[in-house]
Amino acid sequence: MKAVILAAGKGERLRPLTDDRPKPILKIANKPIIEYILENLDPFVDEFIIVVKYKKEKIIETLGDEFHGKPITYVVQGDEEGTARAIYSAKDAIIDEEFFAINGDIYFEQEAIRGLLHTYRKMKADGGIVVKKFENLSQLGLVEVKNNLVKKIIEKPGKMEGFANLGIYIFNSEVFDFIEETEKSERGEYEITDTINIMIERGKRIVYFEYKGFWSDIGRPWDLLEVNEYILKTKLKHNIRGTVEEGATIIPPVEIGEGTIVRSGSYIIGPVKIGKNCRIGPNCFIRPYTSIGDNCHIGNAVEVKNSIIMDNSNAPHLNYVGDSIIGENTNLGAGTITANLRHDNKTVKVEIKGNLEDSGRRKLGAIIGHNVKTGINVSIYPGRKIGSGALVGPGVIVDKNIPPGVLVVAKQEKMVTKR
Repeated sequence: MKAVILAAGKGERLRPLTDDRPKPILKIANKPIIEYILENLDPFVDEFIIVVKYKKEKIIETLGDEFHGKPITYVVQGDEEGTARAIYSAKDAIIDEEFFAINGDIYFEQEAIRGLLHTYRKMKADGGIVVKKFENLSQLGLVEVKNNLVKKIIEKPGKMEGFANLGIYIFNSEVFDFIEETEKSERGEYEITDTINIMIERGKRIVYFEYKGFWSDIGRPWDLLEVNEYILKTKLKHNIRGTVEEGATIIPPVEIGEGTIVRSGSYIIGPVKIGKNCRIGPNCFIRPYTSIGDNCHIGNAVEVKNSIIMDNSNAPHLNYVGDSIIGENTNLGAGTITANLRHDNKTVKVEIKGNLEDSGRRKLGAIIGHNVKTGINVSIYPGRKIGSGALVGPGVIVDKNIPPGVLVVAKQEKMVTKR
């Protein structure tokens, strides 16, 4: 059996983190999103087919040509947008067989795959979908069900309770015929949900499996923090493979990779995950739900809390990083501070594709892209974004988002008088 993973999208809502890479390879708890999906599928399939397009070379470089000894085939999605056409891209690699189709930007547990496959085969169905009950479906698709079968899928029905479509499907190769009949949606895309509705209208049996575990559609920056917290809270095992100097305090569970040194005076409260070849401390404070990638430096008088710091990045001295995401190869100058709480205690709003969206989080810090450098004493407002490749000069107050690849300096008026 094969699995088709849809990984062609640009992930614009996650910018600046997707300025130079597709979102399925963004790391959560030091592992790319797409690897969690492959791990969940691994016991049930013998080949992975990954649909790519935007920055496709980055996915191919990350995964290579096999996963756990099973081959990976890459297919490129054409100019036609949407999940139906993404799945159709894999047609030539799937001949008269059943296959899974999974969105490449979601997090879920293996039970979703196991339950869907069991239900599909037990009911001898033509297709299947995983659903989960939510109180508010305004940003999700409603799946209407009756007598163990899906009756209809309605996109974003508004604020109501019901079963949501989780983006996890199973089909046989007959689905490609129905995709050919699928027309563009109001969004101008070819949606697999419209294909499923056509199948139902033609008398095909589409079953559903109700999943009750943790699931996240990783579409916005704060979703990364939510999933990171869940993984560290439920999956992390205490494992020290690096060096911890005398005088450092480690409160489990904490995972520390090979080649990492934790210097005296460092205080780490788990769950925390630290990668390989990092320099931690001396005299720093790392608080729960923090993941730090490989080759990072967290230095003297630095506090990090509930944050994601990606590979090759540094907060070397006198920094506070709270509820924030810092991309790869980024350096915070001495005294760079991320504010994570509004004075009025209201939830933090973030600009997403030109519109302000409420994160729903009372605490949310900065979203900093890749290859960013900040000068000394830079202060960053809650929920602000700094684009990849930006240089932020000393003393700048980041009260508005900074585009990628720019230099920002603070104007300073000086008065010189005789003493």
